[in-house]
Amino acid sequence: MPNSKTVRDYIRTIPDFPHKGIMFRDVTTLFADARGFRIAIDQLLHPYAGQKIDKVAGLEARGFILGGAVAHQLGVGFVPIRKKGKLPGETVEQAYQLEYGEAVMELHTDAIEPGERILMVDDLLATGGTAEAGIRLIERLGGKVVSSAFVIDLPDLGGRARLAKMGMDVHSLCEFEGD
Repeated sequence: MPNSKTVRDYIRTIPDFPHKGIMFRDVTTLFADARGFRIAIDQLLHPYAGQKIDKVAGLEARGFILGGAVAHQLGVGFVPIRKKGKLPGETVEQAYQLEYGEAVMELHTDAIEPGERILMVDDLLATGGTAEAGIRLIERLGGKVVSSAFVIDLPDLGGRARLAKMGMDVHSLCEFEGD
C-alpha cells in the first residue's frame, strides 16, 4: 500500500516554543525523513517546471536547505539571503520589522544580474517581513522575483496578503490556521 502522508504530516508541532502561546511548526522532522523531504522539494518546484528561472534565492536559514535542493533540481544557481554580517563580500541590505525591534537581511551585490528571473524559497510564511525584505533586495539588484515558495503558510498572520499587495505570486505546500 503506498504511503499517503502529505508534507503537513511530516511537520512536528511544538507548543509554547519559543514563547508561551506559540505553536512552533518544526520542519526538521520533514527534512530528516527522506521521503518527506523529497515530496516537499518536488512539490515546491512543480509549478515552475518549464518556466524560465535563472536562480533560486533562499532566506536564512531553512530556506538554504530547501532553496539549494530546488536549485539543484531546476539546474540553476543558488543565492543565499543572509542576516546582516554573515556575507563576506560587498552587500546591499534591507531592514525589516520584527515583533520587538528590527532586523537586517543582506545579499551580495554580485549575486544577481539585472533581468535575472528569481524564485525565492523559505520554509515558513508568517507576517511576510523577511520575505518582503528578500524581494526588495533582489529587486534592488535588478532581479525579477517570479514567485515565492514556502512549505508552510500561516495565513492568519497576514504574510500572503502582504506579498500579494506587492504583486507577488505565492506558492505554499500547506497551511496551519490559528497561528
